[in-house]
Amino acid sequence: MNSLASYPSLRDRSVLITGGATGIGASLVEAFVAQGARVGFIDIAAEAGRELAERLGADAHFAPRFQAADITDIAALDAAIDALRAQIGPIAALLNNAANDKRHDMDTVTSESWDAGIAVNIKHQFFAAKNVAADMRAARTGSIINFGSVSWRAKQGGMPTYTTSKAAVQGLTRGLARDLGPYGIRVNTLVPGWVMTEKQVRLWVTEATKDELARMQCIPTALQPQDIACMALFLAADDSRMCTAQDFIVDAGWT
Repeated sequence: MNSLASYPSLRDRSVLITGGATGIGASLVEAFVAQGARVGFIDIAAEAGRELAERLGADAHFAPRFQAADITDIAALDAAIDALRAQIGPIAALLNNAANDKRHDMDTVTSESWDAGIAVNIKHQFFAAKNVAADMRAARTGSIINFGSVSWRAKQGGMPTYTTSKAAVQGLTRGLARDLGPYGIRVNTLVPGWVMTEKQVRLWVTEATKDELARMQCIPTALQPQDIACMALFLAADDSRMCTAQDFIVDAGWT
């Protein structure tokens, strides 16, 4: 990403990323480390998280810090954030990236699976924001980036708990933007299209879905995790200081 934009305001800024060990999250960690930010990230995938932190830390201005935790356990989430705060300082930017878009049929959904899907896809976003809000209020500035999805906009079926959760992210963003705006805190939704992470390619990409992407996207090039990271850098940097309560869609024109 060396040929892309650099954001001086991100150097030494404390940035917290949930779900940072793999996929889009790993790309976010790498992008913010490259900007010289003080990155802390949380993921249930402990081995992948430790490997990423070790790999990126070798040549980093500030080596990223990793905490393994299940973000659906709010006590564990709070403990992980508190541990990272002790290492990287008060949180100035929060990226609520963690999610699970496991496909599931409506008829298979139970009360328990519904609650589990809500917990991983939106509940933790509120509680992570609640945890870091005190840091941002004290600083009279900050950026919270909630991750949404184009899936519900595109009327995608086959995963109702996920699409419901992701549709609700916009409501969370707009309500928090109003509550936190007087403190100079920005809250936005970053809405990725279908990003070709290793997981997506391995589990769900077929020749038929490739044809669908080429037909539906205005730009027929496959979206990559770094395309999402580029928008996240802008939203966390001072360059976006007057952007709040908005959806920033990166989907190559699909929706």
